[in-house]
Amino acid sequence: MGSAANLQYYILKLTLVVSATLFWLVGLAIVCVGTYAEVERQRNKTLGGLFVAPAVVLLLLGSLIFSVAFVGMVGALRDNKRLLRVFQWILFTVLCLQLTFIVVFVLCRNKVLGIFKANVQEGIRHYYDDLDFKNILDKIQVKFACCGGDEYMDWEANQYHACQAPGPSACGVPYTCCVREQEGDVINTQCGYQALRLERVETDGYIYARGCVDAISLWFEDNLSVMVGILVAMLLPQLVGSVLTWSYLKTLPGSGDLVDGFRALRAFEDVDVSGAGWCLCLPREGGYQPLDIGAKDYLSGEEW
Repeated sequence: MGSAANLQYYILKLTLVVSATLFWLVGLAIVCVGTYAEVERQRNKTLGGLFVAPAVVLLLLGSLIFSVAFVGMVGALRDNKRLLRVFQWILFTVLCLQLTFIVVFVLCRNKVLGIFKANVQEGIRHYYDDLDFKNILDKIQVKFACCGGDEYMDWEANQYHACQAPGPSACGVPYTCCVREQEGDVINTQCGYQALRLERVETDGYIYARGCVDAISLWFEDNLSVMVGILVAMLLPQLVGSVLTWSYLKTLPGSGDLVDGFRALRAFEDVDVSGAGWCLCLPREGGYQPLDIGAKDYLSGEEW
């Protein structure tokens, strides 16, 4: 390799190793947060389920990032073509799946929103049984000035808020559905009393009538540039990582895998690793090839 090729090799290697290491640490941090959240969820014995268990989502997401980044980090550090190809194809596959989901969401928007509404309505039935869902929905109803999934009448499905139920919550909605005059007002937890008996036009200034799925959808439309920026920030590192890995593979010798590839086929002492450094990861022109029998015996001091 010439000096220009060596420089390109070192730049690509350093960039790939550093970026993979950073994402590996990010994945590890997400796994730790997810583990803590799952322990708390089990302690409070909230319901399971992908939609209502953010801890499970964090664990799955963190484990995926941690595993994929680890493969890329080790592959780049050891110049292992097999691991680098696995890393490249995983990134490319995940990127394609995300793009497919975005396209499906855009083309089948109403059907996807219907699925979300059904999930929210199912969560409303178990509102007081699942603290994860309860906390999330309460924050959403306050943040987006909404009530229920499709509309405020969704709360009729909850056994405590149904009009035929006993108790003060019957035919009412949670206080997070109530309209607040200004931020910081004293919260009246019974402000939604008998709200389900009101017609939609009578709820004005009393509770929020619109559903949260539609409210969030409208917020996305009003903040389209922000959403595009978030999507680009999510997808661009995967695309860049895939392209970097492809470019890095092009700089490696075409004579097969280097140190790790031979270690998988023969004993480590059968490979000439001179010049690899203490980490056995420094590059060498032509790669690290297996020793012939004579050289091996000579290095070990044996007669042959």
